[in-house]
Amino acid sequence: MASFSAILSALRFDLSLMAAFQIIILALYGFFVDYDDAADASVTNVKSREMNVSYPMFQDIHVMIFVGFGFLMTFLKRYGYSAVGFNLLLASLVIQWAILCRGFFQMKGGKVKISMESLMGADIAAASVLISMGAVLGQTTFLQLMVMGVFEIAIFAANEYLLIDFFQITDVGGSIVVHTFGAYFGLAVSFMLKPSKSEFAPNELEGPTYNSDLFAMIGTIFLWVFWPSFNGGLVEGDEQYRAVINTYISLASCTVTAFIISSLTSSEKKFDMVHVQNSTLAGGVAVGSVCNLMLHPFGAMLAGMLAGILSVLGYKYLTPKITSALRLRDTCGVHNLHGMPGVFSGLLSILLAFMASESEYHKSLYSIFPAMDTSKSIISLSMEDDVTGRTSSQQALYQFIGLAVTIVLAITSGAVTGIFLKTPLVGLLPEKNKYDDDFSWELPHQEPNHNHSSSSIPKTSIQDAQNQIELSVEHI
Repeated sequence: MASFSAILSALRFDLSLMAAFQIIILALYGFFVDYDDAADASVTNVKSREMNVSYPMFQDIHVMIFVGFGFLMTFLKRYGYSAVGFNLLLASLVIQWAILCRGFFQMKGGKVKISMESLMGADIAAASVLISMGAVLGQTTFLQLMVMGVFEIAIFAANEYLLIDFFQITDVGGSIVVHTFGAYFGLAVSFMLKPSKSEFAPNELEGPTYNSDLFAMIGTIFLWVFWPSFNGGLVEGDEQYRAVINTYISLASCTVTAFIISSLTSSEKKFDMVHVQNSTLAGGVAVGSVCNLMLHPFGAMLAGMLAGILSVLGYKYLTPKITSALRLRDTCGVHNLHGMPGVFSGLLSILLAFMASESEYHKSLYSIFPAMDTSKSIISLSMEDDVTGRTSSQQALYQFIGLAVTIVLAITSGAVTGIFLKTPLVGLLPEKNKYDDDFSWELPHQEPNHNHSSSSIPKTSIQDAQNQIELSVEHI
């Protein structure tokens, strides 16, 4: 009874803190947030085409966040409610917070203006938190997830501003800002939450069933289909056209390659559902930073193939070694789907920035790389006044700096956040309650509470059937 009371008390604290944070956000919206001019009835020069052009892309991204990520994490045999439910709740919380945090860096007249672009940006920012959630899936309470999300979004917004507005790097698909940051932030949190050597042991619930893997494939398919919108949603014109084409080709080639490598690395030459659920998406991450550049179809295809190889090999060989050596549990394998492919995309952006020239891009070069415009003064690390027009090699250097800063900031801030999540104020989830919905959810009465069979047919159902047969025989 004492432990049950403690659980109820903790859940009440979760709800109280969540309610308090929602009220704080409400107050901040009242003071600082308003419609963008395109949505303001008092402004006469309304941009009537914005909804028609932007909303379809926003819808696709929205589906990825709430359906794609949610169902992708349902592979655990007893954590489906938490995967979908916490994904919905956490994303709903952090998109409100992201609009504020991102908007504070771009305020107009003391107000954060909400536009279709800021809505898409908030969803994309939420993706970084959901990526981090994948690294600690099943290992935390919702209170820990909520605190992690609030901290992460604030740091994410600062890093995004630093890279995009200050360093002026190109990263329209967010492979550096979103995927790399979210992956290494989450891995750092997971590392700080790792159990002691005495408690570290395989958990029978840390795995899938046949049906849970099928549910996870729903998430994979939604993410796969809508990923071109995720990469191209924040650009327009020929940049958006290239972003969609490059992402489409990269995903297709990555998928075929992932299937091939999955079978080749299997002792029985069979496909592994973990690779199919995750590594097939690595192509979307691999071209994220360069999807709007002149990568050309051949380059997009090659990038996707390399990402598929990298991701599958990561799942097959690297993750087990990291787990055993560091006791670091990466539940969804975000290092293989988001971390390494994100770094790979960042390296591609360095190469393509170095090769960029006006002869290939014409005047669109300066919309993609505004710091290379010789007619404008730019921010320079050299601290010289009136510096104009970076060279392609200088732009490549800034791409490298942006990638390095993101990795360092993600790991550092993630570690600090993880330390805070271990404090008595937040509390840890006991090992016996990990990967189990029973800690936070009211489950159907026919569901057993502990020591669940890995069979897709519950033991209770088999017993009920046997009882019915015995009663029928007696009746006869």
